[in-house]
Order: sequence, then C-alpha cells, then structure tokens
Amino acid sequence: QVQLVESGGGLVQAGGSLRLSCAASGRPFSSYAMGWFRQAPGKEREFVAAISWSGSSTYYADSVKGRFTISRDNAKNTVYLQMNSLKPEDTAVYYCAARASNGKLYYTVEQYDYWGQGTQVTVSS
Repeated sequence: QVQLVESGGGLVQAGGSLRLSCAASGRPFSSYAMGWFRQAPGKEREFVAAISWSGSSTYYADSVKGRFTISRDNAKNTVYLQMNSLKPEDTAVYYCAARASNGKLYYTVEQYDYWGQGTQVTVSS
C-alpha cells in the first residue's frame, strides 16, 4: 500500500508558476513509477506527466510540454511538478498517482493503482 499526499496548489495569475509536491509513504517509493493527472470541472481526468522509478525517463502531455517539468527525489519520497507559464486552461484539481514498475512509464488512469486526494490549481486570466 502507498499513501500519497499532494500539496502546493493555489491561485495564480496567467503566466505565473507553481510547484506541486506529492509525498509518498508506505512501500519503497523508489520502486514506483509516478504520474500527475488533472481534472477540470465537468471533464474527465487527464494525463499530465509521468516519471520512471529512477527519474531517468519522463513523458508529458502535448498540452504541457515545454511548460511543466516532473521530477522526483527518492531520498525524500517525493515527486514534483514544476508548472511555468500557466494558462487559465490549466485550472483543475491535480492528482499524483503511483504504481509498481520495472522501469516503464504509464499514461492512463487505469494503469495506476494509488492516488492522492488532489490539490486545486486555479489560474486567473
């Protein structure tokens, strides 16, 4: 079992930045692939970014590529999402997710086993 707790959300103006954190507890964090997803009101949860257990591989949704950066610190059991050049359309609840991995990346909701409670990000125009 893995417990995930997100933090760092808030209200920011368009063009601004935020850094989300996801702290994990439970089973060895370093054996898990991690992902960030988001869900806007009335929309389905969508993939944002993923990172392999070692941090050597990352993957991004086209909508955030070049603006967001996913990273992890296995010594701190934490994964991060640095969000720059934020747009109003980035407004959503952001969730981190985890699943045991042998090095692969995962991009869909169904592929992840553990989820945090989410943190709200609101970008004003």
